[in-house]
Amino acid sequence: MKNSLEALRDVSKIHQHQLQVITKAQNLTISEWQLLMAINGGSDTQEKLSHTMNLDTSTLSRQLKRLLVKEMIIKHAVGQDRRQLIYQLTHLGTDALKQINAAYDQLQQQIFAQWTEDESNLLKILLNRLATSMKRLNK
Repeated sequence: MKNSLEALRDVSKIHQHQLQVITKAQNLTISEWQLLMAINGGSDTQEKLSHTMNLDTSTLSRQLKRLLVKEMIIKHAVGQDRRQLIYQLTHLGTDALKQINAAYDQLQQQIFAQWTEDESNLLKILLNRLATSMKRLNK
C-alpha cells in the first residue's frame, strides 16, 4: 500500500489529466479556465487578478493576451489616463466556462457516485487538515 502522499500525488496526476481533457475540449488550458473563473467572479483588473490568482504581472499578461486572442475576453480602458484595463468575458468565454464547469461537475459526480455522504465529508475534513498542515510548512 502506498503512503498517503504518494497516493495523493497519483490522484493529483489523474485529476490534472482529466482537467486537461475537459479544458482542451474548449480550446483552453487549465490556467486559462481558472482565469476565466476569476474574471467571472469579479476580479476584473490586472491588480485584482494578480492577487486572486497569485501570479506575477508578466505571467498574467501572457495568459490574458492568449484569452484575448482566443476571443474569450475583452478589455476596456478606463480612468483618466485610460491605462486602467477592465476585463470581461465574451459570449464565447461565458459559453466555454459553462461547458467546462458542467463537464467538471459531471466528473465529480462520476468519481463520487459510489461514495456515501459520510465518506465524502470525511475526505473533505482530512484534505482540509492536510492542507492546513502543509501550509504550516511554508511559514
